[in-house]
Amino acid sequence: QVQLVESGGGSVQAGGSLRLSCAASGLIFSSSDMRWYRQTPGKPRELVAIIAADADKNTDYTDSAKGRFTISRDNAKETVFLQLTKLTPEDTAIYYCNSRGPSTHWERGDYWGQGTQVTVSW
Repeated sequence: QVQLVESGGGSVQAGGSLRLSCAASGLIFSSSDMRWYRQTPGKPRELVAIIAADADKNTDYTDSAKGRFTISRDNAKETVFLQLTKLTPEDTAIYYCNSRGPSTHWERGDYWGQGTQVTVSW
């Protein structure tokens, strides 16, 4: 019932930018912390950024993302964004949107989108 749909991925050259979007449904979105992960084959999924459901929309980032990536949310549109800048080939991965809820039925889970591919080349 919960659906997270990512978009905005693509292929860019090093130094370029992309804006990823994650459209959510089935969540009480304004009460749900939202996260972006990324995964490269053969490596564990890595938490990239998180934006809290609190009134201040507090954010946190993995060290490699700080100063380059920006997570934001639009509660009215039930969408979370990840602005990627100064991209390097090490950022190449499938980027996933994630939340633990609550859903509209007040259930906590582990909800994932289908992912969107980001490829950065020299």
